[in-house]
Amino acid sequence: MIIRIVRMTFKEEAVAQFLKIFDSSKEKIRSFPGCQHLQLLADAHSMNVFSTYSIWEREEDLNQYRNSALFGQVWPETKRLFEAPPVAHSYIQKIKLD
Repeated sequence: MIIRIVRMTFKEEAVAQFLKIFDSSKEKIRSFPGCQHLQLLADAHSMNVFSTYSIWEREEDLNQYRNSALFGQVWPETKRLFEAPPVAHSYIQKIKLD
């Protein structure tokens, strides 16, 4: 399992447009093979900072999404709205807490 967190800082005037992009693509991403979860988080103190939190069955699934036509459509639309470069991290769960 791969947990992917991408922190994105948007131009303040572009936040509404980003939210539209996310809303129109979230179900397509969630139904992509290997995607177990996708959530959008808003920063508690900065109204123009958001993070996506996604869980993928395997790193290969995440990479297939990143090489897909869907990503090729969503990411360029999103990228042009950034105020700063995004920061992405991938994690694996080492200890099961349940």
